[in-house]
Amino acid sequence: MEIGDYRVEIVPDTEFRLDGGAMFGVVPRVLWERVCPPDELNRIRQQMNCVFIDTGKEKVLIETGIGEKWTEKEMRMYGIFRERPFAETLFEKTGCTPNDITIVINTHLHFDHAGGNTVHSDRLPVAGGKPEPIASAGDRFGSRSAVPQFKNARYLVSAREIEHAESPHERDRASYLPENWRPMVETGQLEAMPEEYEPIPGLKLQTIRGHSETMQTWRLDRGGKTMYGFADLIPTSHHVPLPWIMGYDLYPTETLAFKREILPKAVEGGWMCLFYHDFDRPLCRLKEVDGKIRALELFE
Repeated sequence: MEIGDYRVEIVPDTEFRLDGGAMFGVVPRVLWERVCPPDELNRIRQQMNCVFIDTGKEKVLIETGIGEKWTEKEMRMYGIFRERPFAETLFEKTGCTPNDITIVINTHLHFDHAGGNTVHSDRLPVAGGKPEPIASAGDRFGSRSAVPQFKNARYLVSAREIEHAESPHERDRASYLPENWRPMVETGQLEAMPEEYEPIPGLKLQTIRGHSETMQTWRLDRGGKTMYGFADLIPTSHHVPLPWIMGYDLYPTETLAFKREILPKAVEGGWMCLFYHDFDRPLCRLKEVDGKIRALELFE
């Protein structure tokens, strides 16, 4: 699609599953199972909808999905049903390879947003042809190391998020896997960014407290059009109702306050809204119907 003079594409990563109760917090199962039927393990289907932006000068990727560095046990636990590598989907949707990407943006470093930052490699070639592993990659895979998947890209993450990822607390420690960012520290590709920044004209990142203290959302304004990425504050189109907030959120009342403020703006502005984890409808417009804000297909 075209947003002003930019080309924008949604690049889905792969299906995975998380506990439905955790995804919907205080909302009773009798309500959420009507829109997200769970499997026998109470898990619901989700996707990682990454966003590609071609400015003509830069090729930007917002988020990189869950990645491909998982053990068989972890794939079963998270219900990861990967049919093909992310690089193949990226090429199919955009005509670009990982080497063509010039900027990678992570709203935060949870494994389902930054897992594709890196890929497996037994060794990383260095000058003189002698291979050398990345020792600080948080290796969980024996002799296999993690190396940057997008070797020509700058990786942009807020400085506060990097700081928290390096010293997480018990509540979110399992979401941070060092092999998803430390390899780029080694190669000099990771750039610590401020709480608000504009990596390309019209694309703005902003830190919003709710899901965590340091996660960012993004907004693209170009040619009179707006696309907004909620990241994990509103992960699917089913989370648009105000009280439908994830149990994973560290600050749910602040997520609620954010929703009260942002949703009417999205309706009034006719924004295209990107729901990162939505399996069926990643891109919607919000409209008020019978006094309630609902997510509808773009052209409904």
